[in-house]
Amino acid sequence: MPRPSGFGRMTGKTIKLRAQHLDSIAKHGEATYPYECCGILFGRLMNGEKVLEELYPVENAKEQVAQQKRFLIRPEQLKEGERNAQQKQLEVLGFYHSHPEAEARPSAFDLEHAWPFYSYIIVSVKGRQASELTSWRMADDRARFDPEQIISLD
Repeated sequence: MPRPSGFGRMTGKTIKLRAQHLDSIAKHGEATYPYECCGILFGRLMNGEKVLEELYPVENAKEQVAQQKRFLIRPEQLKEGERNAQQKQLEVLGFYHSHPEAEARPSAFDLEHAWPFYSYIIVSVKGRQASELTSWRMADDRARFDPEQIISLD
C-alpha cells in the first residue's frame, strides 16, 4: 500500500471526524453482529492532522467461522478503495472494524497485521448494541498501539 502524501509529517495522535461517521461505524458493527465488520477510512491530512471525510465499508472476507474474531480486507477491495479515494482526491487514513462481545481495544492479532501511520478505529458491539468506540495508531517502534484521540467536527 502506498504511503499517504503526509506520511511522516504527523503532529499529533488525533483523528477528526463527524458524529455521522461514528454513527455509521456503530450501525455497521450492529448490522454484521455477531461477526466483525470492516471498512476503510478516507480523508485528508490537514496541518499534520487526520481529518476523516468518508467511510468505505467492505465485506469481511474472512471465512464465516473466523468472522467472529477476525476481519480481512481482500487486496482487490483495498485497491478498489484506494482508486475510489484517489478519484475524490482523498487519502486512505486507516481502517475500522468491530469487536463483537469484546472491548474496543486492539488485539495481538490486530497489532501483528497493522501498518504504521494508519488509524484503527474499533467499535465494541455487545448483545447487538454498539457501545465503546476508540481509535488507535501503531507506535513508532511497532511494539504496541497508542490511543488516538477522536475529535468531533460537529
